Amino acid sequence: MKLQLRIPKTRARRARRRLDVPSTVVGALGGGVAYVLGRRARESARVRGAAALPHVRKRLARGLRVRAAFARGHARGLAHRLNRAPAPELDDVTLAHKVESVLFRDRHVPKGQISVNAEFGAVFLRGELENEDLIQELEQAVRAIAGVRSVENLLHVPGTPAPHPRGGALLHD
Repeated sequence: MKLQLRIPKTRARRARRRLDVPSTVVGALGGGVAYVLGRRARESARVRGAAALPHVRKRLARGLRVRAAFARGHARGLAHRLNRAPAPELDDVTLAHKVESVLFRDRHVPKGQISVNAEFGAVFLRGELENEDLIQELEQAVRAIAGVRSVENLLHVPGTPAPHPRGGALLHD
């Protein structure tokens, strides 16, 4: 059901006529004022525009220089990232210390229950931990360290036998 507002036709015509008369008068007055003042306003606008032109040109030029410098910086950064020298090869002792420092940053990792050794870039994790999820997290963290070629995870939960190593560092190349 549609609700319609019904206005008697005579009232609607009168209201429309009332709105048309003032808007017509205001429009005519505005047009007359614009005609009389238009020449002066146009001339003033032209002078202001001509005076502002060097300033606008200077701002545009500066904006272009800034954008060009920004693009140059991005290009240099990209080239630097692409041409980055490989990380130097770490000796086994340094690699083991690096792995220990990364693993033991977390306070919840039991420092006295984990042994870390490194041989030719292969890292061996030995010890007992209470949580199987923690064992997997530690293995993933060691794999993400730069310089680690492989990880031999010999960690186990209490009550289970310790896993046997698969061979040694020479078999992981």
